[in-house]
Amino acid sequence: MDMEKFYRKYVWDEGRTPYLVPVARMTRRQAEYEMLFYAVITGVLFALIALLSLLPDLPHGDTRIVSLFAFTQVCAALLLGATCSIGAALYCASAPLAALLYFALFGFHPNLGTGDKTLLLAAMVLWVGYCWRLQAVARAYPTLAQTHGQI
Repeated sequence: MDMEKFYRKYVWDEGRTPYLVPVARMTRRQAEYEMLFYAVITGVLFALIALLSLLPDLPHGDTRIVSLFAFTQVCAALLLGATCSIGAALYCASAPLAALLYFALFGFHPNLGTGDKTLLLAAMVLWVGYCWRLQAVARAYPTLAQTHGQI
């Protein structure tokens, strides 16, 4: 088994995993792959949150507003993956900010330690940072070249 070929095919392919490619150098295909990957990951995450937040057994269970917000995030993720629209990217970018607001208002799960809380906060801050890139990709999408050779 050729590990380099496996790595290039499934783990890091510049055409399909363009996360280190500057937005100005991206092609439409790369932008579509990046936004589709984001849409799938966040769509699944928020679909689970939408369902689980309705359970009364959780510490902050039966929170219908959380379920509604999560459901709208799923809808926005579907729209982002299908159309690469700026509006969907902006709404998707509100998710980590909403999570930070949730932590500020309701706190963390009582079983989490300080390290876990720090890790969650760091993940939210990194997610906010990535959302800046997501918005930049969505804004640039209409002007991106179809392939590397086109301008």
